[in-house]
Amino acid sequence: MTGPADGIPEATVARLPVYLRALYGLAERGISTVASEELAAAAGVNSAKLRKDLSHLGSYGIRGVGYDVDYLVYQVSRTLGLTQDWPVVIVGAGNLGRALANYGGFVSRGFTIAAMLDSDTAIVGSRIARLTVRHVDELEGVVARHNVAIGVIATPAGSAQAVCDRLVSAGVTSILNFAPLVLSVPEGVDVRKVDLSIELQILAFHAQRRSAARPADALEPSGGNAETPGGRSTPRVTSELAAKG
Repeated sequence: MTGPADGIPEATVARLPVYLRALYGLAERGISTVASEELAAAAGVNSAKLRKDLSHLGSYGIRGVGYDVDYLVYQVSRTLGLTQDWPVVIVGAGNLGRALANYGGFVSRGFTIAAMLDSDTAIVGSRIARLTVRHVDELEGVVARHNVAIGVIATPAGSAQAVCDRLVSAGVTSILNFAPLVLSVPEGVDVRKVDLSIELQILAFHAQRRSAARPADALEPSGGNAETPGGRSTPRVTSELAAKG
């Protein structure tokens, strides 16, 4: 599967936003050129992978100088389609939906929150981030009126698939899903899933492995022998028993 531009691997596309974030940080610090090693370190990848990724964009840098930061920002932004505005609709005006609507980083990256929808009549009509929350019954009309390109689902799992079906039927082909559910979509519809609980579980797994890898003797008192209740000194065998178990 390729990305939005022919010949660009999906894995490269997934790393481009990371490069762009690093480049914005460099630009904010007044840095006009950057070596591949420095940009790779800022993005958390190795320099060889970064150079290969950027070669797909036709950007090879200048030996001994590096990459022009502003031009590389333009190249990456153009490849990602960020040189134009993308109207977005958020379905679900709960805590998560409110947080997304109030996030200022979307506008600076070319994403405009066109509307917020919810089914709760107690929320419909309220103001969130300069938007009036509309009833979800207006979904199709909102998509057509604002030419919505991307739908964000921030609803409970029980209603996520139905919302997804309506977005697709209305012509939305790009969906960001925050609901804890795997959505079923037809060919030609792209879905990106964000599940914070899964990310926390993965972190817990790694934390557990690090904890289990600590040397057993680091948790024991110093000294090679332990005293039994009868006062006799016996070799400490805790680590050996743990290894056998």
